[in-house]
Amino acid sequence: MLDRVLPILMLVGSNIFMTFAWYGHLKHKTAPLLITILASWGIAFFEYSLQVPANRMGSAVYSVVQLKTIQEVITLVIFAGFSAWFLGQPLKWNHYAAFALIVGASFLMFYEPGAKPAG
Repeated sequence: MLDRVLPILMLVGSNIFMTFAWYGHLKHKTAPLLITILASWGIAFFEYSLQVPANRMGSAVYSVVQLKTIQEVITLVIFAGFSAWFLGQPLKWNHYAAFALIVGASFLMFYEPGAKPAG
């Protein structure tokens, strides 16, 4: 069970760092661009330190397509919270509806027609 859960937890951590690296600077738009880039690179180091091993471990139990799908769903969830909490830009109903459709579509990555349920 840990082999399935640990990569997902690491991807959650990776996405938190990634979101701050990519969007955190938008709260500090007056900071010099070079400093912003360097700070983002520094944060991205920690993102990659979690993301690379998460994908390597995860590829033992998930297909690469499934891993990418997990990553994208995690990214949406993390970004939704970050947008409201850190940037003060809460999402609207249509954003949530679009996210729900993406999550629904993601289900298809894990659906195998004709497969018997485990257990």
